[in-house]
Amino acid sequence: MQEQIAEFFSWSWFFPETLKTYEWANLWVLNLLWIIPLLMLFRKFVKFLKNPVLELSLPKKVANNNPWTYLRLIPTGFFFLALIMVIIALARPQKSNERVEQFTEGIDIMLVMDISESMDLQDFKPNRLEAAKATAIDFINGRFGDRIGMVVFAGEAYSLAPLTNDYKLLTDLIQDISFNMMEAKGTAIGSAIASATNRMKESESASKVLILLSDGESNAGNVDPLFAAQLASALDIKIYTIAVGKDGMVPYGTDFFGRPQMVESYLDETNLREIAKIGNGEFFRASDGGTLNNIFDRIDTMEKAEILENRYKETSDYYRVYLFWGMVLFFIWLLLKSSFLNNFLLD
Repeated sequence: MQEQIAEFFSWSWFFPETLKTYEWANLWVLNLLWIIPLLMLFRKFVKFLKNPVLELSLPKKVANNNPWTYLRLIPTGFFFLALIMVIIALARPQKSNERVEQFTEGIDIMLVMDISESMDLQDFKPNRLEAAKATAIDFINGRFGDRIGMVVFAGEAYSLAPLTNDYKLLTDLIQDISFNMMEAKGTAIGSAIASATNRMKESESASKVLILLSDGESNAGNVDPLFAAQLASALDIKIYTIAVGKDGMVPYGTDFFGRPQMVESYLDETNLREIAKIGNGEFFRASDGGTLNNIFDRIDTMEKAEILENRYKETSDYYRVYLFWGMVLFFIWLLLKSSFLNNFLLD
């Protein structure tokens, strides 16, 4: 209680910086402040027209430039200050604190990334794997409220991260992905889909998505890719497949003289298209880094969860402070207007 009373007597209420921070419920009322200079001019005009009824002869040192005569202006000053405070109070100064709450049901997404030796080809800069990692990180950072997991594969599949909302952990894990994580050589697409499906089978999310990124045909593992896709589809998991790389001669390393070496690359689209078809998703072909980014942007748009938003606006009124000071100044004026201050001979 004492703190509230002390707060009323703070000089900070009258600082221009404080007044600038307010929102005004009745902003038009502030135009009434123009009445004050008009009243002052009207008062001067009335005095100019009014003839004095009594003339006094006073010494020049009293009649001219006597600072004590200006004390008669103090009561009027309190009256105008009271009027300013009342006008500010009527304008209803306020401060609002808006709070926004966002929530979503979210989507469960498993990223399945090929890290076989062919992902070291350099038709992407610096290579296919690094381009895929950077795009996956951008995709993760653009999500809100979704659970995302990660499976990597070469000749066998490895669950790198379960479904999680910890995007910082995911991005750190993706940055650490390298070719030496897998000893088994080859491309086990079926095993990778099965591993991702196993991670999502307990999910109760209304939408489950698997994004498979590979650059080769399935030539390893003990699970048929199409059978794994059918199993995922039976669990209502939608599958998007992305074929990474170009067919034909692509750069890979340099020779003794520092010139780029070219090796032949073959990309099997047939299986990846069939997997996407079974999984009720889409197949994409990425021939460079820009296209890969666009593909992830498109998937990001298609698989957006609906974000619900609640806004709470808390408004605090401060008119009481200025009304209080208006009343205080008005009562001071009432006391002073009949005192000697208001009755100096020079007017």
